[in-house]
Amino acid sequence: MGIVNIDDDLHDQLRRASKVSCRSINAQAVYWIKIGMLCETNPSLSFTEIIERELSSAGVSTQSLGVTEA
Repeated sequence: MGIVNIDDDLHDQLRRASKVSCRSINAQAVYWIKIGMLCETNPSLSFTEIIERELSSAGVSTQSLGVTEA
């Protein structure tokens, strides 16, 4: 494992995004790196298709969940 130097503005964006997605700053960076790699190696797939494929390969059902009103 190594240290990655990133721009202060990008680190600030990581920190903000990590709060919204309930991830640590490192976990958010890993997520963005993994998604970026998947997008680069699968340019014909949309972001949604990539996420659906990853969820499916992890055994998560990608069926739409019904939303009920309270």
